[in-house]
Amino acid sequence: MTASQETAREVPSPPAWVRRPASLAKAVTAELVVRIVRGVHPSGTPLPPEPALCEAFSVSRTVVREAVKILQEKGLVQVRQGAGTMVTPSTSWDMLDELVLAATIAEDESLAILDDVVVTRRVLEADMANVAARLADQDTVDRLRALVDRMDELVDDHLTYEEHDRVFHDVVMRASGNRIARGVVRSLESQVVNTARYMGRSERALCVASNLGHRRIYERIAAHDPDGAAKAMFNHITDAWLVRRSGPADPVRLER
Repeated sequence: MTASQETAREVPSPPAWVRRPASLAKAVTAELVVRIVRGVHPSGTPLPPEPALCEAFSVSRTVVREAVKILQEKGLVQVRQGAGTMVTPSTSWDMLDELVLAATIAEDESLAILDDVVVTRRVLEADMANVAARLADQDTVDRLRALVDRMDELVDDHLTYEEHDRVFHDVVMRASGNRIARGVVRSLESQVVNTARYMGRSERALCVASNLGHRRIYERIAAHDPDGAAKAMFNHITDAWLVRRSGPADPVRLER
């Protein structure tokens, strides 16, 4: 047996998933997500058949089938025997999916989706602040105080301020011990944090006002006041968004 034959025996073939044209499928998926969200392919209608998609994207049937599989996992389509691949209602879409959420935000002139992100954040973070006020140890309290004091010094540097802002909220979430709620909030934040429509204005006065909210949250947690901490977090997230928000419609979804 030659050396090359021996090497061939020692090195196994790559698994099937490695051989898939994954990058092409992801690119086709991303474009189809945008088209579905925009209504180019409306809910209740079939996607174009495989040959048409292959021609439109200049890819193989394998790539198209992989893209359709990913779309199905995201809840955007449903494959029905005899009816083709049908676009599902928006109520079936996975709104925690990065592509779906990004495309929906881009198409939503009313800011209703971003309002819903804020509503979801404040419900979960208010509850976590409540628990943090009951469970936080002295190290956590000291770290929150240090962050608040440092952010007072960073009000003229909004980028560094925003980094510390996110750390402050994460310390509170970690203190609650609720990994599920923290995971949801972090997932949402990671997808909107670089969106200009979400970040909004960033002048010094807004950073000053924002940190007053952080200080109230810190004080209530330090005082081990669960209800006060929850209220402070709820109000802080709401008020900070209303200041940043600039949309054509009233934020009725935030009213309580």
